[in-house]
Amino acid sequence: MRDQYVVVIGGTGFIGGHLLARLAADGISTRVAARHYERAKHLTTLPYLDLELADIHDDATLRRLLAGSMAVINLVGVLHGGHGKPYGPGFRRLHVDLPRRIAEACRDLGVARYLHMSALGASPQGASMYQRSKADGELAARSQPQVASTIFRPSVVFGPGDHFLTMFARLQRHLPVLPLACPGARFQPVYVEDVAAAFSLALREPHTRGATIELGGPRVYTLAELAHLAGRYSGHERRVLGLPDWAARLQARVFELLPGDPVISRDNLASMKTDNVVDPRTQALTAEALGIKLTSLEAAAPHYLATPRGLDDYREHAGR
Repeated sequence: MRDQYVVVIGGTGFIGGHLLARLAADGISTRVAARHYERAKHLTTLPYLDLELADIHDDATLRRLLAGSMAVINLVGVLHGGHGKPYGPGFRRLHVDLPRRIAEACRDLGVARYLHMSALGASPQGASMYQRSKADGELAARSQPQVASTIFRPSVVFGPGDHFLTMFARLQRHLPVLPLACPGARFQPVYVEDVAAAFSLALREPHTRGATIELGGPRVYTLAELAHLAGRYSGHERRVLGLPDWAARLQARVFELLPGDPVISRDNLASMKTDNVVDPRTQALTAEALGIKLTSLEAAAPHYLATPRGLDDYREHAGR
């Protein structure tokens, strides 16, 4: 497949780095769109990768990127997108408008495949703006019948460089007690390399065209269990204090008022009202159906959570 290439949008983040490494290992050439070189320079050592500095929100630029490609993968997503009905402007722009524009560009340019990252829990009737915008994004990705779209719905994704288990480990390095909202919320964490394998396989397997693929790991955990494991594997296990709903909402409101992306928002709390697990009733494909042997959290997480952070710790204390 080296004579053709796949365009990856949103490839500079956590999942993108692992996916691009997997595609390179499988001999698949890629073109990666990045707005800032500094955020993407770590990818330039990968073989068969062409880095393009581009603004994907400009239609002419987007179409130039996609022209001549065999497929496009869209990994773009945000947890915080402002407020509004049925969702805030950030959610609309990135979760709905962008996939619609990608699908239209694929139609006009003859790009046959579109692999779209959604999320478990996506629903037009979802309790959160995130869930509702993800559902509308799936419809947008499938809006062009000439384009064979594949929708991926992962549970929370873990692995080296994640922002989930690593966050719980970091908090427990500094806090004597971990106050936790929605401690009973259920998740089915999936290893990032298994997610990357699913995308790579879908590019080559014709039966994934038009399919929805739900990705969950081999075991379901409560949020409290995941927080405990993150602390244990990092060597800083603390007591986890489950917060009642009123205190969780107050905590989220305070975090929303602080600069930068909040650790947790009220919309995140709404998302956690729905179990973030694979639902066999949807009759979606799964990682197992693709022949992927799932990696357990217990097998992978201790290795990267227990690794001394070295330079990262220095930067954290230096405020960089």
